[in-house]
Amino acid sequence: MNKRINYLNNKDILAEIAKSKNTFCSYTDNDYAMYDIILPSIDKINIRTIAEAKRNQAKRLQQKAFEKAKNEGKRVKLAQFEVDYRKVQKTDLVFRIMSFDHIPEEPGRKKNPKTVADTKVKLNFPPFAHYVFNDKNELVLVGKSHWEGGMENGYFNKGHGQATNKLAMMWMKLCDRYATRGNVRGYTYNDEMRGQAILQLSQIGLQFDESKSNNPFAYYTAAVTNSFVRVINIEKRNQNIRDDILEMNNMNPSYTRQAQGEWERNRDKHIKEASTTATTTATTTTSSAKK
Repeated sequence: MNKRINYLNNKDILAEIAKSKNTFCSYTDNDYAMYDIILPSIDKINIRTIAEAKRNQAKRLQQKAFEKAKNEGKRVKLAQFEVDYRKVQKTDLVFRIMSFDHIPEEPGRKKNPKTVADTKVKLNFPPFAHYVFNDKNELVLVGKSHWEGGMENGYFNKGHGQATNKLAMMWMKLCDRYATRGNVRGYTYNDEMRGQAILQLSQIGLQFDESKSNNPFAYYTAAVTNSFVRVINIEKRNQNIRDDILEMNNMNPSYTRQAQGEWERNRDKHIKEASTTATTTATTTTSSAKK
């Protein structure tokens, strides 16, 4: 039996998304780039969320140790590297807080703003900030997205980062695989659909919000599907316009239009024959009943 090839998975995609987003961020220490929990506001940091963050970190440390042992050729089980989350120190936790506080205003960007994001500068992914507890049990700001320099003397910058090469290759691979599906591979403009899908992923690829889902593969697949369908609809509309112009000039339209016309004529013919037969049968039945 052939070994199954895993060409893309959510774990690898999430790792590359995190690396890509970190290129747009600034941290007081690179160790603070890895977060343990995502929260909508700083007010949500409490006993329950701290315990959840400890469990998340313990699970990540366990998985990291397990993968390291496997790469060294050891035959081990994941349970051998279990970490007691109660031993994780509170000061070692990193909290990612989704926040627009450090994003500058842009009045008039939208005529009728409905959310905070509508009043701020347009970004390539939802902004956030990282916090940790110090030895005095105080929350300290240690990182910002779309930022360059220190936390106090730095400045807003949304263009100094980029998606990693590996993430870009994942986008291209996903589009290439999708283009071989049976329902799209027969189109002559298959390359155009694939190019449009890659362009779409490059624009919205980092907008995936890890706080709402851990399935970026489904998010990307939906975006690719929409791109392919959009190109197909545009091409069909253009083809209909070309066929209309050809028919107006007494020229033969495309084979698709001719086949469609023939199919419609046959359909109308069958409907008419069926209607005539039904009428004749009804008349005969009525005459027999009168006799």
